[in-house]
Amino acid sequence: MHSLIIKDKLFYKKAAAIAIPIALQGLITNGVNMMDTIMVGALGETQLSAVSLANQFITIFHIFCMGIGMGASVLVSRYFGMKDSSSLKKTVTIMLRLCLALSLLFSVVTAVIPRIIMLIYTTDENIISYGIRYLKYSVASYALLGLSLTTTIVLRNVGQVKLPLYTSIAAFFINVAANYLFIFGKYGFPKMDVAGAALGTLISRIFEFSVICGYLFFKDKAIGYKIKELFKPVGALWKEYIRISIPVLISDGILALGNNSVAMVIGRLGENFVAANAVTAVTQQLSSVVTQGFSQAGAIVTGHTLGQGDKKKALEQGYAFLGLGFIFGLVTAGIIMLISTPMINAYNLSTETVEIAKQLMLSISIIMIFQATNSIMTKGVLRGGGDTKVLMVADNIFMWVASVPLGVIVGLVLHLPAFWIYFALKIDQVLKAFWCVIRLRSGKWIKRIKTDDELENVLRK
Repeated sequence: MHSLIIKDKLFYKKAAAIAIPIALQGLITNGVNMMDTIMVGALGETQLSAVSLANQFITIFHIFCMGIGMGASVLVSRYFGMKDSSSLKKTVTIMLRLCLALSLLFSVVTAVIPRIIMLIYTTDENIISYGIRYLKYSVASYALLGLSLTTTIVLRNVGQVKLPLYTSIAAFFINVAANYLFIFGKYGFPKMDVAGAALGTLISRIFEFSVICGYLFFKDKAIGYKIKELFKPVGALWKEYIRISIPVLISDGILALGNNSVAMVIGRLGENFVAANAVTAVTQQLSSVVTQGFSQAGAIVTGHTLGQGDKKKALEQGYAFLGLGFIFGLVTAGIIMLISTPMINAYNLSTETVEIAKQLMLSISIIMIFQATNSIMTKGVLRGGGDTKVLMVADNIFMWVASVPLGVIVGLVLHLPAFWIYFALKIDQVLKAFWCVIRLRSGKWIKRIKTDDELENVLRK
C-alpha cells in the first residue's frame, strides 16, 4: 500500500518550484478575467451576460490550445528528461504548426458568423447584439493567445517558469488600464462599451506574445529553438506526436464542447442564471489556481522521472500528488465559502441573481473537493505517464453520459433549484475523482514513449 505522503523533501521542493509560479500566473490571468467581468458588469447585466457567453466560444479555442500545449508537454518533459534535443525541437515545431492552423480556423469563423456563434448560447437579441460587438474585436486575439499559451507550457517543461509569471503581471496592468480607457471612454479615448473590453484584451495579448514568443525564438538556451525550425521537416516524430498528444487535444476538445453544452443549458435558464454563473465562474477559477499549478507540475515531474527511467519513483510520486489533490480540494472549498459573499456583493446584481449566485457558490465549493483531486491526476500524473488514450475515453464517458444529460434533465425538465442544476452539470468531476484512484493503483498508466531516432530506425528497417 502506497502512502499519500512521501519523505522525499526534494520532490515537494521541485513540485512547489514548478507549481507556485504557474499558480501565481493563473491567479493573475484570472484576475484579468475578473476585472473584465467587474468593469463590464458596471455597464449592466445584459452586457455582462453578452461578454460571458461570447467568451464561452473563445474558451473553446483556449481549451483546444491547452490540449495542443499539454499534449506536447507529455513529450517535451520526457525528451527533456532524456536530454534528446532533436526530438524536443521537432515536438515544438509540430505544436506551433497545429496552433497556427487552429488560430486561423477560429479567426475566420468568428469574423464570418458571429451571430450564429451567439445564437448557440442565447436567443435574447440584446445579449446577441452586444456579444457580436465583442467577438468582432476578438478576431485578432486568437493567434496571439494560442502561440503565447502553448509556448508558455513548453518553457515551463524546461524549467522556465518565472518569465511567464512576470509577463502575466505586466499584462494584467496593461489590460486593466486599457479596459478603463476604452470601456468608459476616459481621458479623451472613445467610449466603446463591451468592444472596449475586447480591445483591452487584444492589447494585452500583443504584449504577452511579444515577450513569451520573443524569448523562445531569440533568447532561450534550454531548447535552442529558432524561427527557422518551423520550416524544417519533422520526419517520423509526427506518428509519436499523434499517438501521445492528439488524444490530449481530442480529450480537451471534447471537454470544451461539453463545457459549451453546459453553457447552452445555462444560457437557456434565463439572464439571471447566466449573470450569476458569470460571477461564480470567476471565483471558481481564482480558487483553483493552486490546483492547476500542481496539475501541470504533476505532468512535468512525472515526465522527467520516467524520462530518467525510474518507474517505481514515478508511482510513489503519483500517490503523493493524489494526497496533495485532496488537501487542495478541501482548502479550495473553504476559500470559496469565505469569499463568496464579498465576491457577489462586488457586482451590480438584482436580488434574484444574488440568490442564484449564492446557491451556485455552495454547489461549486462541494464540487471543487473532487475536481481538485481528479485534476491533479488526469491533467497531471496520468497524463505525464503517457496514459492519454484512456484519459480521452474517460473524459468522453463522464461528460457525455453523465454531466450533459443529467444537467438537461435537472435544469430544463425538472427545473430544480440552482444548487442541484449546477451539481448535476458538474457530476463528472465527482465520478472522475473515484476513477483516478483506481487507475493510479493499476499502474497501467505508465506508458513507453519512443524517440525520433527510434522511429527513424523503424522506418529504415
